[in-house]
Amino acid sequence: MYDLPRRFHVGMMDASATGFPAWPPSAGGIRRQHSVEYWMMVSLQGGAGGDGLVEEEGREAVRVRDPDAAEAFFVPFFSSLSFNVHGRNMTDPETEADRLLQVELMEILWKSKYWQRSAGRDHVIPMHHPNAFRFLRDMVNASILIVADFGRYTKELASLRKDVVAPYVHVVDSFLKDEPPDPFEARPTLLFFRGRTVRKDEGKIRAKLAKILKGKDGVRFEDSLATGEGIKTSTEGMRSSKFCLHPAGDTPSSCRLFDAIVSHCVPVIVSSRIELPFEDEIDYSEFSLFFSVEEALRPDHLLNQLRQIPKTKWVEMWSKLKNVSHHYEFQNPPVKGDAVNMIWRQVRHKLPAVNLAIHRNRRLKIPDWWG
Repeated sequence: MYDLPRRFHVGMMDASATGFPAWPPSAGGIRRQHSVEYWMMVSLQGGAGGDGLVEEEGREAVRVRDPDAAEAFFVPFFSSLSFNVHGRNMTDPETEADRLLQVELMEILWKSKYWQRSAGRDHVIPMHHPNAFRFLRDMVNASILIVADFGRYTKELASLRKDVVAPYVHVVDSFLKDEPPDPFEARPTLLFFRGRTVRKDEGKIRAKLAKILKGKDGVRFEDSLATGEGIKTSTEGMRSSKFCLHPAGDTPSSCRLFDAIVSHCVPVIVSSRIELPFEDEIDYSEFSLFFSVEEALRPDHLLNQLRQIPKTKWVEMWSKLKNVSHHYEFQNPPVKGDAVNMIWRQVRHKLPAVNLAIHRNRRLKIPDWWG
């Protein structure tokens, strides 16, 4: 991990703090949703021996003292937080601070012999917010990017081949005591959605779904913002519903999916382009339902499909949700199989292809002729 000045990471949380601060409970909403960068960095604050052996059982990544012994290099620039702190409106003059941080970071990386020897291929850069690192993205297109989805990335910049799709950090509290005698009957609402219905790009489907679903029997479809009271209402709604609707946000993914998972509310995913975290290890079809945009907009089709699902099938999906929800928990210290460890394991899965590219590049006399 690079030793960057605090202004690149935790200094944006509290410039006056010393040491490594805890994530502030008051920093909810959009900042919390995209705080993957923080949890990845804090997971590396623990120690390792000089030989790089993990001291704590279950950790997928550990910081080594000798950079020559490192398999990958984490770049702790909180690019999502920087976007949210330094003027979220694209035309805001404050966004210049975000751009200057990106410029300074690239100057640091270009001078690093470890960046130079791999052209950045073995560097891990969190870029979870769809607008994170927006000024200089093309300069890190060879690196392993940690993203929420690929909605605002070109194929030349990001792909499943080299990058890692990470979950949002859920904003509702996890449902830890979900043990009713009859879970099916304990959730009287058939389908729940609460969120903003006026969105851009793919999120325009939300307004169309509102026209189809609002007022239907068994459906709670509510417009809201991610305020403290709104999150409390969403928590109650998800915990009392059998299915939770997940249409696209401004990009194919949104935090709502992961709120539903930790609430054990079977996700109903409406998207033709969504990518999901950890999908080489987790089969989402075991606990989620998928509809294309065209299917979801067909009058009564979605609700008819939900009503036809037998109780036994729903209970099976609910049970599976309970079994996988720990994979979406962010915490410090990290725990075996939690979200941060799953992300680091995904990074490790990318390294053989990274090493292949690095080694081939060292001996090729001409630009890569393959593909």
